[in-house]
Amino acid sequence: MALYVKAAEILDKAEKKQGALKTLVYDSKFENIKPLFALVLETQKFSSVLEEIIVSSKLLKQTKMRMNLAKVLVFDLLIGQGLKCGGAWKTMMIKHRARLQSVLARMKVKQKVSKNEDLLPASVKQVLAENLPRYVRVNTVKTTVEDAVDYLKRDGFSYLGQASRLEDLTLKEKYFVMDMHLPELLVFPPNTDFHDHFLYKAGHIILQDKASCLPAYLLNPPAGAHIIDACAAPGNKTSHLAAIMKNKGKLFAFDLDAKRLSTMATLLLRSGVTCHQLANQDFLKVDPDSPQFKDVEYVLLDPSCSGSGMVCLRDDASSADQEKVKARLAALACYQLRCLNHGLKFPRLKRLVYSTCSIHSQENEGVVAACLQENPGFRLVNLLSQWPERGLEPLTQCLRANPAKTRTHGFFVALLEKHNGAGRKKQEPLVQISDPPVTISEAVNEAEKQEPAVQISAQEATPPIPSTRRKRPAASETEDKQTPAADQADGTPSKKRKRKRKKKKKKKKVETVETVETVETVKTVE
Repeated sequence: MALYVKAAEILDKAEKKQGALKTLVYDSKFENIKPLFALVLETQKFSSVLEEIIVSSKLLKQTKMRMNLAKVLVFDLLIGQGLKCGGAWKTMMIKHRARLQSVLARMKVKQKVSKNEDLLPASVKQVLAENLPRYVRVNTVKTTVEDAVDYLKRDGFSYLGQASRLEDLTLKEKYFVMDMHLPELLVFPPNTDFHDHFLYKAGHIILQDKASCLPAYLLNPPAGAHIIDACAAPGNKTSHLAAIMKNKGKLFAFDLDAKRLSTMATLLLRSGVTCHQLANQDFLKVDPDSPQFKDVEYVLLDPSCSGSGMVCLRDDASSADQEKVKARLAALACYQLRCLNHGLKFPRLKRLVYSTCSIHSQENEGVVAACLQENPGFRLVNLLSQWPERGLEPLTQCLRANPAKTRTHGFFVALLEKHNGAGRKKQEPLVQISDPPVTISEAVNEAEKQEPAVQISAQEATPPIPSTRRKRPAASETEDKQTPAADQADGTPSKKRKRKRKKKKKKKKVETVETVETVETVKTVE
């Protein structure tokens, strides 16, 4: 019964958009992963059919079970390979089997079909038609692409070389190719299972969708670089970064979920990654100015998103749920923008890659456009000109992915880089004066109005020098200048007037010296 309880728990989490089914299954640490994953995947595929059977038969009312637990049990009872439990649960389900089978038969008659698969809604049939290839990334920390290909060939697979077009990714069983864009990515037929394969268990290959490989591949940090993986768990992108930087340098990985971080630590250990430093911490609380991150030049940001691009998480929300969806998208976009703005604050940052597994423009182009408005020192990098699906106008430098055009899950990637002149501080004034510069500024202004002949060098110390501050003569000075003429006219200058003239001459000499000192001060400042 543990299998069904765990499967129902994973379906509950998937409905709350807490992660992709595969991630939730492997994070569960269930003892037997393979049957759990198969049960969860098939139950979700038939979800609408099972719900109709359960509601019509009033099973929940009679058994007091939760919907998702009822779904996994009914699936195995009617559609799967039979119940894998015993005791009271099996007895209870056998008791209701006839009524449940009757409801299923009436549904087939009503829709004029004979197979269970024909009852599936059109959206699910479309997903099945878009059955995606199995992508396998070679972990170059532990091996090479050539060695991995040779091992797989000896293991019974046939290698067809590198793909050159999308149609080459449609493969028959036991055939595989190298991807046309990512040379470390091998492509196999859908549902090829590697979970029990030696290369997977030894960490030589990583099971990772092609779209999920794009962020690290496009960021392309050099060996020895300092990098931040902002929202790192479950760790596939982190291990990819480590492989690209040749396991040299520093790779800071943050995640708030301690359980997911623990799973990530196991994955990195198996992958041979040693350059990482894990932290159970909110990226928004990381201080960009901390000495620890002074050399960080690259950031990979893949924040929480709606997961709407994941084929196994697609949902057709009813009109009643549309308002909830809009509110959730608005909240996610707000969080994503905060993360993106925060990621651009690291002082030595050169490039940041932003990605989501969402198809909603509100989480993708909308977030990037808002960020660029707030951070004019950064710009978008044009990515993979040969990629068939571009970002929505006007952000066509970005990449989009979808099952039909790229044979991957739905995805979005944008690469931001700092401008050549970005980050430079405004030029500081040549002279900083703590005291109010009234006297000096006035002296400069007055000096500019005078003849350019007044230039004082260090060697010039011989007064008298013409004052650069020409003042209008005061009334008393005018009177003094007229006095000698008056004295000559009268011929009898008084002693009192002589003393007054001497006093005036001394005063003018002092003013001349002060003016010279002022002009010398101005010259020094200049």
